[in-house]
Amino acid sequence: MIKNFKRRSIQFLLPLFTLAAFVGCNKDISLSLDNSRDETIGVVPIDTVSVKVSTYQLDDIPTSGTGTILVGKNSNAITGSFKSTSYMRLGIGTVNSASMPDDAILDSVTLVLPLNKYYYGDTTQVQKISVHRVSEDINQTLITQNKPLEEIPYYVTTAANIFSNQKFNYDNASLANISFKPHVNSIDSLHIRFNNTISNELFNMIKNEDSRVQSSSNFQEYFKGLALVPDDNNTTLVGFKDTVYLEVHYTFVNSEGTRSSNKQYFSIDNRSYQYNQIDADRSATKFASLNLTNPEISSSQTNGDTFLEGLTGIVAKIEFPTLLALVNDPTIAINKAELVIEANNGASTIFTQPQSLIMMIGAANGTPVSMMTAPYSTQTQQAVLVPGNDFGSNGTYTFNLIEYLTKIKTTAYKNTSLYLSLPTSGLLSTGNRLILAKDGDTPNIKLNILYTKF
Repeated sequence: MIKNFKRRSIQFLLPLFTLAAFVGCNKDISLSLDNSRDETIGVVPIDTVSVKVSTYQLDDIPTSGTGTILVGKNSNAITGSFKSTSYMRLGIGTVNSASMPDDAILDSVTLVLPLNKYYYGDTTQVQKISVHRVSEDINQTLITQNKPLEEIPYYVTTAANIFSNQKFNYDNASLANISFKPHVNSIDSLHIRFNNTISNELFNMIKNEDSRVQSSSNFQEYFKGLALVPDDNNTTLVGFKDTVYLEVHYTFVNSEGTRSSNKQYFSIDNRSYQYNQIDADRSATKFASLNLTNPEISSSQTNGDTFLEGLTGIVAKIEFPTLLALVNDPTIAINKAELVIEANNGASTIFTQPQSLIMMIGAANGTPVSMMTAPYSTQTQQAVLVPGNDFGSNGTYTFNLIEYLTKIKTTAYKNTSLYLSLPTSGLLSTGNRLILAKDGDTPNIKLNILYTKF
């Protein structure tokens, strides 16, 4: 009886000893025997499926027509600085030369920027924005003219776009300037008064029925557009709605013989010609060499620092170099796979952590070709932030990777990598950032796998 019990025990434990000898001692991956009452029983740490993490620079970030005008700058010691200048083209809006009285007198010309309540950075400091006249045509780019379809990211339409790295010349002298504290929850709009020279020029054109203000196309030949430029000392990004308008205020004597006021305005006539141009300066950081020519920096080169960021196209690239060997093991059936990612403690920074993240599927050539869906579904999988606390606990994001693991040897996911990213809308229209937590020089990313051993 006792001998039979020992024999069965040895037969049961032998596969576990064999697996332990095979896998080593790294804790990147946790494997567990299936147990319907307690999934944590029999956890075995192994190092055959290591996690390789890099900071990766995506190309081709379209920022036109997003509905968000983003102007400002912010900085931090780890990732460097990030500045957004917004360009837009104006049409004639309500301008009607025939409706302006002959005795009209100019009062002012004011650019009105409605806030959309978005900000990212330190709002306690005074921010400065200067308005400049664009001196060349704002043109769109058709990406299919420069790249084959297999190199076009899934989030870029094949229609014409304007991308975050495109620049158009503007006059050095500003048309208007404003200094303000961005109390975005208590003010609705910024009003920026134009200088007398351009104000008189626009007013006289309307009053004299100039052909340049008879159609939007005529006006855009004369006035190419506006660039809203942040000061280099700004500390926050501020978001505005794309319902910008340029008001021309004037007074006149009405039919009753008293002085009245009225206004006409220019506005954005085509929102696809409004875009945000991005400049990032990482020269004083460990990411100084990160660019489109050198798009990937391993976490081993940055002492474990890894981050992702909207508009600049920075994502965290995640690979499992030896995972395929585990997946191909015919004696293992994977029941559950969760990728847990830790974020730097939110209490230690003024920058709000993203409320959710997505995972892109990167092809062998580096192009993001799709978003990871919820297991066996067509809906995009979003990992929601589970916040840390004031006692030092990190926030976490958890992805269900069961379908990815079962399909990495198929055509769909073969030779692919994962890109941890903001949701697409955040990637293309916000400056939100996430710096991953690390343990020593290693990013805190764990893949927990529950399996049945046969």
